[in-house]
Amino acid sequence: MMKYKGYNAAVSFDYEAGVFHGEVVDTRDVIVFEGDSVARLEEEFRFSIDDYLAACAERGRTPDRPFSGRIPLRLSPDVHRAAMTAAKAEGKSLNAWLSETIERAAIGT
Repeated sequence: MMKYKGYNAAVSFDYEAGVFHGEVVDTRDVIVFEGDSVARLEEEFRFSIDDYLAACAERGRTPDRPFSGRIPLRLSPDVHRAAMTAAKAEGKSLNAWLSETIERAAIGT
């Protein structure tokens, strides 16, 4: 994962074309870039982010920022109780338990 100014990008390699492709993954806006070497890919990533931020400023638009890590969550009372019970059984806060459970499900850690 590449990181710059708080933005994260995933990278793939096209063997046939001999080109790295990158895409910023934590915004709703589409920001893509490519390069024929790692150094060029990093340069294009930084340029793409800087260009995106400049274009937003020029248009008077607030740039989409990477996710904050906060998720408003609504559960049924029964699920809320069950989650709290599971968290307490593991000696964790509900927030820590939910975070770890979602991480395991989403990332597989």
